[in-house]
Formats: sequence, C-alpha cells, structure tokens
Amino acid sequence: MTQKNDASASSFASIKRFDLRKHHATLEAPTNQVTIRQAIVRKAFLNTAAFLTLATGLGVSAPSVALIEYSKAQQTTATELVEQLEQRHYAKLKYDDALSSAHLDNYLDNLDGSKMFFTAADIAGFESFRTQMDDELANGRLDAGFSIFNRFHELLTTRLESLVETLPRMIQDMDFTVDERYQLDVDGLAWAEDQAELDERWRLQIKNQVLNLRLADKPQDEIAETLVKRYTNQLTRVNQYNSQDAFQIYANALTELYDPHTNYFSPRRSENFNINMRLSLEGIGAVLSLEDEYTRVARIVPAGPADKQGELKPSDRIVAVGQDDDGPFEDVIGWRLDEVVELIRGPKDSTVRLQVLPAKSGADAERKTIKIVRNKVKLEEQSAQKRILELPRGNGETIRVGVIDIPTFYIDFEAMRRGDENYKSTTRDVKKLIAELEEENVEGMIVDLRRNGGGSLQEANDLTGLFIEYGPTVQIRHSSRRVWRDGKRLRSTYYDGPLVVLINRLSASASEIFAGAIQDYDRGLIVGDRSYGKGTVQTMVPLTEGQLKITESKFYRISGDSTQHRGVVPDISFPSLYDPEEIGESALDNALDWDQINPVRHRRYSNVDSLVPQLTEIFETRSSHNPEFLYLQDQLAVAEENRAITSVSLNEAVRREERKQREERALSIENRRRAARGEEPLASLDELDESDGDDADSAVADAGPHGEPGSAADTDDLAGDAPSGSDEESEEESAEKLIVSAEEIASEDVLLSEAGSILVDALVLQERAYALTTAKQDDE
Repeated sequence: MTQKNDASASSFASIKRFDLRKHHATLEAPTNQVTIRQAIVRKAFLNTAAFLTLATGLGVSAPSVALIEYSKAQQTTATELVEQLEQRHYAKLKYDDALSSAHLDNYLDNLDGSKMFFTAADIAGFESFRTQMDDELANGRLDAGFSIFNRFHELLTTRLESLVETLPRMIQDMDFTVDERYQLDVDGLAWAEDQAELDERWRLQIKNQVLNLRLADKPQDEIAETLVKRYTNQLTRVNQYNSQDAFQIYANALTELYDPHTNYFSPRRSENFNINMRLSLEGIGAVLSLEDEYTRVARIVPAGPADKQGELKPSDRIVAVGQDDDGPFEDVIGWRLDEVVELIRGPKDSTVRLQVLPAKSGADAERKTIKIVRNKVKLEEQSAQKRILELPRGNGETIRVGVIDIPTFYIDFEAMRRGDENYKSTTRDVKKLIAELEEENVEGMIVDLRRNGGGSLQEANDLTGLFIEYGPTVQIRHSSRRVWRDGKRLRSTYYDGPLVVLINRLSASASEIFAGAIQDYDRGLIVGDRSYGKGTVQTMVPLTEGQLKITESKFYRISGDSTQHRGVVPDISFPSLYDPEEIGESALDNALDWDQINPVRHRRYSNVDSLVPQLTEIFETRSSHNPEFLYLQDQLAVAEENRAITSVSLNEAVRREERKQREERALSIENRRRAARGEEPLASLDELDESDGDDADSAVADAGPHGEPGSAADTDDLAGDAPSGSDEESEEESAEKLIVSAEEIASEDVLLSEAGSILVDALVLQERAYALTTAKQDDE
C-alpha cells in the first residue's frame, strides 16, 4: 500500500461535527450477544416459553384466563411509536397495508415460532387483522395485538395446566423401543390443521425431554416429578404476564421490520439499558435468580453493599422485602424476578430489609432479617481489564505483551452531564490501563474485542484517539443523507507501540468502528474472525411509556466502506467459532444493505500490512503443529457436523449408541491433544474434571417474560460472573495473577495465545528489517 500524508485540517474540520454527546448514539448488537446473549436472539419472549411449556392438552377444557388489557398510556405510546418510525428511521418505510401484513406474520412468529400452540383455524381467524393493524396502531388502538396475545395466553395456560395434570400418565405410557424421530429444525413447518396434530407434536417433544433425562441417568421415578415441577413454575410465570409484556412483543414485531436493531423498550427495560451503558446502579450488589418459587442469591458483587455488610450469602432465598428501617415486609414468594429486583433496587443511602431463608435450610426454617444500606454498585467485571502475557520470541527470551479486554463500550452519560469529573467510560479506563502496562514494560499490546457487541458511539470514537495522533475515525450518514465526520480533533500523545486487535463474529458495531479505524490507519494488525457486520447507529427516543431505540444513521469507515453485512475482515484469519449462517448481520431479517460513501484522506502510520503475507505463513506453520489449535479445529469440525443434524431418534437404544460414538470421538480428540502435549491418555471422559451445572432458572440463562437471555430485568446488578478473590489479597499477589505464561494462556485461550504470538512475530520481523536497513546504510 502507498504511504499517505496526514489529513489536512481543512479537509476534516470543515465538516460539521456530529455531536455524539448530544445524540447519545449507541452502537449495539442484539445482544445479547450470547453471552452468545447472544445478542443475537431475535425472537423475544415466548419462543423460549414455547420450548419450556410443552403440554399434551388431551381432554382438558380451556381454563378461564383473565384478559390482559392495554392502558391509555400504551395507546399514546403506540401513536408516538408509529410516528417516530415513519419520520426518523433510516429506511424511510411507510407503515401501510403491506407492512401491516408483515407485522401480523412477524407477531405470530414471535409468539409461536415453533408452531406449537396456534392451529390453522386460529391463524385464519387472525386474517381479519392483516391490513387493519396499520390503521389501528397509528390511531392508538391496540385491539388486534392484544386480542392475539390473549388468545395465545389462553392456549399457553391451557397447555401448561394440562401438562401438569397428565404428565405422570404420559410418561408411564411411553415406549422407547419404537422407531420415532423428533424434528429439531422447524423452519418451514406449517400450522397444525387441528388439535390432534398439535397433540402429536407435543407428545414427541415431551418424549424427547423424558428421553434426555433417562440418558442423563435420572431415576425413572423422579422424571415425572422433575418435569411437573418445572412446568408448574412456568405456569406461575405465565400467570404473571402483564400489559407491558404484551405491548412490548406487539411493538417489537413492528420495529423489527424496519431493521433488527430498532426496538421498543418497556419502562423496566429502558432502565436496564441505561444501567448497562453506565455500568453502575444504586442497589445492594447481588445477582439474583429464580429457583422454584423463590428468589435466590446467585452471586454477591465484590465490594458492593451486600458484600460489605457481610450477612447475605450466595444461595440464600429472599422471601420478603421491606423498605427503610421500619416499613412493612412484602412477601415475594412466587413473584416475578424483575418485580423482586425492582423492590430491592433503590436510591443511594436508603435502607432495604430482606427476610431470607439461609442456604440449605428448609422452607419452614426461621427467617433471618438482613438490613442493607443501598449504595452505588459498580459492575467492574463488564469494564475494561488488563493482563500480561509472557511469550517466547524464539531465542530463549520472552516478550511481555499487554492485553486489554474490553467487553463493551460503556459511558455514564448522566454523570458526564452533571459534570462529574470521575464519570466512568471505556476510554478513561483504557487510558489508565495503557499507562499501567507501559510502566510494567510491555513491548506491545493486544486489544481484545471478542464478544464485544458495541455500546456508545462516542466511546468507540474516543478510544481510537488513544492510538492515533490526530484525524477522523468514523463517518456517519443520517437518515436525511447528510454526512458527518468525527474523530480526534486535537493532536496529543498516544500509544504508538505495536498493536494487535483481536475480534470474532460477535464483535459488533462500536467494536467494528474501532477495529476498522485501526486497520485503515495501518496502525495495527486485526486478527481473528470476520466481525458481526452491524453498521448502523441507534438513538434513544423517549416515549410516553418506555423508549424507542431507533436506527437513525449508518456509520462508515474512513475508507468509505460500510461494515454493514460484511463486517471487518481480519488481516490474519482464525477459525470461526460461530456459524455465519446463524450469527451476524447477514443472518438477520430486514437488515439494511451494504454500501459505500466517499473516503476521507488520512494518514497511514506504518507498513504493518506489508508484513501480513509473512505473518500469515508463520502463523499457519505454527498453528499446524500447535496441539491446542488442532484440538480447537477438531472441536469445530464436530460442531459443524452437529449443526447439520435436523432430527433425533426417540429410540433409546439408538440414542445411547449415538452418544457412545460421540463420546468415543471426543475421547479420541482429547487424547490426540494430550499425546501432542506429552501427557498420559485418558481411559474415559469421566476422568476429566467436570463442574456441576445449576438446575435453577438463573438470571443469565432464563429468558423470563422479557425474552432476553441475561436480561437486565433479571438481576439486581446486571453483572455477569463476578470476579473471584478476597479483598485481603495483597497487591503483589493480585499483580502476580495478572501475569500469565505462554503455556497457561495456550491451554486457557488458544486464540489469544496465537494473537500474542503474531504480535511477537511482527516485532521480530520489524527488528530484522530495521537491522538490514541499518546494515545497508553502514555499507554505503
């Protein structure tokens, strides 16, 4: 590539600035990013419910289910929603009869995507709404949406009650010697013609669940009890659905037609979105989950109010909540998790009292009262973190490489507006980490953006400024088709050392802006998998009830290319851990198209791209002999084969033989790795250390009534796995844990190990090139 000079001040500064602080633009992948939350699950709310609430319904009449009614506030909100979509969305779509028809189809799919509840007769009855929904919704009428939801709610409740009643008899009558198959792939499945066809679908699915328990060596006499308990809990939650649940599903069935990242947030989800952005809240600092009818403490956030108070412990069950020092206790047994969370959260310095059943105690045990003063809870495990790798350079020496892991692009907008000098943001945290790593004499850095689904556009822009001296970083084209450019406007110091950016398929949006800018400036190497491909910018619009996250702009790299659909293509590619047909913008319905705009003149910092052919050759040679890398490739091959499976046998003997073959193959793969590492082979997989799972419906795993795995509504602190370690640990011990040897990191994370090795390779090649150049100059 040709070397270009610095961009002139006039070519950059003459363009009106897109004020990120004013617009609070966000660059967020669905994300849930999977955990593989991920983000990526589009069909919210009841697809999960459909999976968990399978029932027979044989011979049981429909129960009397109270109708869920919409409110006046939701009527006003519906009118505002349609107006905002038509006037502000980038796609400029009119909500007309054609879109109304698509809205109906999408709504039905979101409610019953597995086609396990509605019959063809139900669907025919809904046809009268097909071209009326646009007229109704624009005028604040929600009759169609709530009529369909109430019918679904009735069918769902009927099935659950039927299942709870008939399950023991069904299990007793099951024959696992019959050659039947259960269909895993339901794409293209037609609506059931009648009740008998639905009953057959349910029979097969329940039989598969029972067989799974048998294969897991669950005692036969406990299987019915386990499933009845599970569905009884689900019935309790179904009976707690409310108008916000119905309205949110109906509204999002429309917003998704504009693009997959335009979403309506109910009031509760709006608050959770804000918490995720600022990585803090005011509460007690406890991660909660549901276990049967109890709210269970899953984790305590280190250094949070509950941790400092010291009495609340993991696995304690919260049975009642009281406000202030003497407010009455409110019994919360059987409550929705999000409603318990709302009771426990509260303003800083206020008091909440909890009545708990201690872990492992019975339901009739004496209740313990715990008083906790609420305070600000910082979700540090979602903030940027550092570590140091010590990697070999080939001559018996090692090189220290700094790693900065950035899980999301966050900023506390509210604190920033207040003028709080200590407001939290990604860029502020990373700037401190860079300084600390430089003091520890690292020779290069890796910015790890794997699984980073995005966040604040402002932060993606500002973070890039830590690695360049000056210049544009992103272009934004508004729905008005005006283009703004933003970037680092004032020259200042920056980290100019060797840099690698590690991405994967779940790196989205703001991550793609940063990675794309680093690549366009030739500032560092991009390694990993092709990124998600989300090139759109969302703005939060307040509504009468809740908020609308609307796609109002698209962003472009300074090269002029959009990342939409295509993502950022790494300089050196690693094997993909995710199926691109299932994960990524290109896999989503109604995603906006890829396009280009004019490039921006910009500086190129190095010729690191000229090293890519050599680095790729070295990488491929090394990885072909790396037992951890080969092990990963073997696992990916198995995963690819498993993805091709569309049905499973319900014959127990067949399934056990299939499982035996899978275990033998897994053992062979494991022993091949162990042999390459010089370790003794295993006789069976049972010799591997295994961690027990948790049968509780945890906040991270349970979709709940809001339908997003790991939904913010499900926890007090919205944290993921809390970091381990004691507050009494010495600084020396803490620092020592941040330094990881090559062998340890290879075993733990082979892709990070390879990213580090590529950085070392680049350093060595550059040193050799410099030495040759110097030698030639000396000869001359």
